Amino acid sequence: MNKAFIKETEPDDDEPTLEPLVAGGKNYITPQGYARLRAELLDLIDNERPKMVETVYWAASNGDRSENGDYIYGKKRLREIDRRIRFLTKRLEIAEVSNPSVHHGSEHVFFGATVTYADDSGEQRSVTILGIDEADSALGQISWISPVARALLKSRVGEEVNLVTPHGVRLLEVLKVDYPEPDPVD
Repeated sequence: MNKAFIKETEPDDDEPTLEPLVAGGKNYITPQGYARLRAELLDLIDNERPKMVETVYWAASNGDRSENGDYIYGKKRLREIDRRIRFLTKRLEIAEVSNPSVHHGSEHVFFGATVTYADDSGEQRSVTILGIDEADSALGQISWISPVARALLKSRVGEEVNLVTPHGVRLLEVLKVDYPEPDPVD
């Protein structure tokens, strides 16, 4: 047997590991995230694509297409728009909208929670657990499938959870859990 197929080290049974994600699993998203993606899709379909089609049509009518920058750029941009439309359509089809405000007041960590935790070095952080398509790390938002979120999910205030990292296991203590307030019913 080739050495490439030999496992040189056996994992320790005592060390916690992350469960693999199921292919074709859920694509959770908040109502606000769903609305943003849908608005982007509709803008591409109703505004950007028709404008680019018009530009390409105008550029094509100018004659020689091989050296026509407007035509070449327009066709390229049209392909990018079509690709994004296909992507957004597929993502919205499999999206499962989950409203985090239903957990308002809860101390359990679920999708949509803003969690304040302390790591084993005492450093505190706050993160909001959101969908894959809406999380922005610059705003302190993480995807629900990220290792930190997966470690925190289903825990509660005061609990300590293990975060498996490439450098070993780190301990995280859940300090605070917040959810958005429910929208008042009109």
